[in-house]
Amino acid sequence: MNFIKRAALSLRARAARTLITFGTFAVVSAMVLGGVLITSATAEAGEEAKREVGAEVSLEVDIEAMAAGGSLQAPAIGVDTVDRIGDSPLVERYNYQSFNGTRLLGGAGIVSDTPLFADAPDDYTLVHGVLDSSLLPGFADGGWRLLSGEPITAADRDRDVVLVEERLARQNGLAVGDTLTLSENDPAGDRQAEFTVGGIYRNPSDEPDPEFRQEPADRLFIPAEALSRLNPEEGPASVRSATFRLGDPATFAEFESSAREIAGPELDGFRLGLNDRAVAQMTGPLESIATTATATMWLIGVAGAGVLCLLAALAVRQRRREFGVLLAMGERRWRLVAQQATETLVVAVLAVGLVSVVAESATQRAGAALLSGEASAAQREIDSWEPPAPGSTGLGEGIDPDDAPVENADPIDEITVRLDPAALATVAGVGLGLGALATAIPAAAVLRLSPRTILTKGS
Repeated sequence: MNFIKRAALSLRARAARTLITFGTFAVVSAMVLGGVLITSATAEAGEEAKREVGAEVSLEVDIEAMAAGGSLQAPAIGVDTVDRIGDSPLVERYNYQSFNGTRLLGGAGIVSDTPLFADAPDDYTLVHGVLDSSLLPGFADGGWRLLSGEPITAADRDRDVVLVEERLARQNGLAVGDTLTLSENDPAGDRQAEFTVGGIYRNPSDEPDPEFRQEPADRLFIPAEALSRLNPEEGPASVRSATFRLGDPATFAEFESSAREIAGPELDGFRLGLNDRAVAQMTGPLESIATTATATMWLIGVAGAGVLCLLAALAVRQRRREFGVLLAMGERRWRLVAQQATETLVVAVLAVGLVSVVAESATQRAGAALLSGEASAAQREIDSWEPPAPGSTGLGEGIDPDDAPVENADPIDEITVRLDPAALATVAGVGLGLGALATAIPAAAVLRLSPRTILTKGS
């Protein structure tokens, strides 16, 4: 009789064992396919988050290096150098910022009733020089909004334009196109320049800036080169901080090497740091469920392989006399092995086929439930974070400001599960591999059997 026909008859005759084997294969296949699909979906969501958020590299003064060297003068880096670094193909966008003091002349005044520092004139505030105002964190995260006019861009390098907060504009009756006269940093100096109001923006905060202690209503923005022209005694246009947005966080090391080669000694006293906290905050729940899915997949896979091997061993023990009779009748050993393999693989293929039909929708629901729980827990942790008290670093209270949550970087709480050929091929390979493993044990037993031994010792 053809061994394939014998395999079909055997599967039907031993229906209970066939169903148990089928169920084991189905469970293993479902868990393996689910793990593969969740891992693939979380990886895709993570990459999408990286593409959307990017990675920001900050160029900042290295305070520790300054303290170690005993220097009290903060270093500065030339704008032209920062531009050459920003021209790297690894950089999507970049911005830089500097600041200096100024007075509002021509009868204009600041909003705050409190001087910026002791003995400062009532019309004295800080003006910030930037390359692109739209890349400032306040504008980038949507907290600030441009009400009228245009943002400052690289095209404004040679122009004297200023962005004014709406409260300052309202107090001084300023509109887009009006002029505002600013002085140099030295309150006693006589250098001044007229700036055209290029835009009016809204900053909803009433809290002073934590770094400069400047009232938000009095914050002015002008092109960095214009700030240098207003204070020419301080030398060519330079900045003390810059940010570079990379398309891929993985290119940070290459970018850092390139930046140091371009800037040379000018980078002394500065540090380059990768700020990928936004991506980490968003993808934290994804990594958690991917780890859980992978661990479960391996656990179920190993346990399933053990159960299948046990079932195969029991099957061989139960069918010793059958194999002995067939061998005594002249049946070749390889045909017996082929029969065993056919029985196992038929069950495996049916189980994988059934699982593949329902896996996508089932995994979508399971993944959504897991991710929702992880994202909710992460969001509660973000909401419960409290900043240190004003004027405190927080370190003495066990609060690290660097652990502050990133705004507008909510943990990802949705993934899209897709059953693609690669995932199906993976689970099919695992299923067939387990089938081959389950067949290897009875095959080894069959190959060492002799008809005499089987028929004299029985089962």
